[in-house]
Amino acid sequence: MPHQKEFKEYSFREFRIRPSMLDAIDRYINDRILPGNFLRAIISNDLRESTGRADDDNLRNIPAFVAFFWNEAPASCWGSTEKMKAWIENKKERR
Repeated sequence: MPHQKEFKEYSFREFRIRPSMLDAIDRYINDRILPGNFLRAIISNDLRESTGRADDDNLRNIPAFVAFFWNEAPASCWGSTEKMKAWIENKKERR
């Protein structure tokens, strides 16, 4: 599988993802490294958990995270806890 493109910035309408969060997303998608709790909730499509785990900046910008995964991420890496776990577990198959 080719290395996915890296993003230095990402915005959706007036919402944005800060660079440190994009780095964590990049590590998850490309290196299959499990991110922190907020991103795990986003990746798992768990709105309730996402809002509970978000800091103030990420809370305001949840629409940008959803747009990023919908528009830029492989469909097989997000959308449920099961997909997230399978994505991480299959990293050995990529190498």
